[in-house]
Amino acid sequence: MTTYTLHVPDEVDPGEPEALDQAKLVPDAFVWPAFWFSALWFFWHRLWLAGLVVLAAEIVVWGAGFVLGLNPVAGFLIALLLSWLVGLEASSLRRWTYARTGRPIRDAVTASDAREAEVKVVARWLREEGARLGAAPARPVVTPTSVRAESPALGLFPEAQSPR
Repeated sequence: MTTYTLHVPDEVDPGEPEALDQAKLVPDAFVWPAFWFSALWFFWHRLWLAGLVVLAAEIVVWGAGFVLGLNPVAGFLIALLLSWLVGLEASSLRRWTYARTGRPIRDAVTASDAREAEVKVVARWLREEGARLGAAPARPVVTPTSVRAESPALGLFPEAQSPR
């Protein structure tokens, strides 16, 4: 199961159905296209600053290997490790860019694929719209303050201590 994060612009109210047209889902997983194409993958997704940083890192690694006179096999292994790091961190850099440009993380879902994640996100988002309009939520919302007011127990398990 993969965790997906939902990124929606700041000015959008929770539950607005039109906001889902502007939403972006980012999987928290290794990104194979970023591994193979590195900076080009970032530019394709319009992540300009992250793409420039990755491109600069690749140029610096290549230049350092050339200046130091590294064996071509060693240079290939270093480039491969850099590409592996890019593949591992591509999703994080994508989330960072969205947060920096006014699309913070609004929700996170766990799903087996992107289609299932979209269904879960839409269901949650529209449930918030129903709660905002006054409809009863699908399940009761329990806040830490409401649990503390009802029970004298401290910690994560207030039902462990019976009321007197």
